[in-house]
Amino acid sequence: MSTLAIDIGGTKLAAALVDGQTITERRECPTPASQTPQALQEALQALITPFLSRAERVAVASTGIIHNGVLTSINPANLGGLAHFPLVGFISGITALPVMAINDAQAAAWAEFCTLPGGDDMVFLTVSTGVGGGVVLNGKLQTGSGGLAGHLGHTLADPDGPLCGCGRRGCVEAIASGRGIAAQAQGELAGLDAKAIFVQAAQGVPQARCLVARSAHTLARLIADVKAVTDCRNVVIGGSVGLADGYLPLVAEYLSQEPEIYQVALRAAHYRHDAGLLGAALLAQGYAS
Repeated sequence: MSTLAIDIGGTKLAAALVDGQTITERRECPTPASQTPQALQEALQALITPFLSRAERVAVASTGIIHNGVLTSINPANLGGLAHFPLVGFISGITALPVMAINDAQAAAWAEFCTLPGGDDMVFLTVSTGVGGGVVLNGKLQTGSGGLAGHLGHTLADPDGPLCGCGRRGCVEAIASGRGIAAQAQGELAGLDAKAIFVQAAQGVPQARCLVARSAHTLARLIADVKAVTDCRNVVIGGSVGLADGYLPLVAEYLSQEPEIYQVALRAAHYRHDAGLLGAALLAQGYAS
């Protein structure tokens, strides 16, 4: 029997059957626009029903903070009506299976850590709708007593920067995330999402290039801070923005301008957009931190 892994994100829901360290089947659909419990239940039931008869447990990776089975959010805009949501109880009710849940970036960090041959300390950063992270030190995934560990997107990037959905001004997420990139667009780019802005940047549109560059520069400064705090050997980048064409080389270029002591090896997520799914499954199956 397999683990049913579920990834709940701000823009998409994904589900997969995982045997050992291998995804054998996978499906996804858009996250319901209303993000209400009822809408989520309907979308998840349709997504996972084909898998239920072949699963013995459920592992959930979700945006937000997971603590004692309850989902909360630093930035409610990324979760809509799902803040303070009893996630584990909810999933248990619609699957009738044992359920564990963890933050999606923390889950992805564990999956990516398992690919490192030397087991070196590492930090995972996902740049997508928001900016999240996961930290593995001394072979242990850091989750924190309240589930907050690794939420690096809510560290300060610019005290005069845009207001973040968490209530602070100038968070990394408010500048570098897909939502942040789109929110800063003006004039001819106003109203475009981050994907469209990346297309415009590739075509040489100056404002689009500046928005992408600001995101990459902000992330590079965050990576230098992370190196100073954790002394990690590797930083892995994932997410729809983080994995966009040309983004990681731009981050590396800005990081190279920092003093040598803050340099760290960068690489794209090995499992790409499935890192959260696989990491949650690995943790549920006992590949424990």
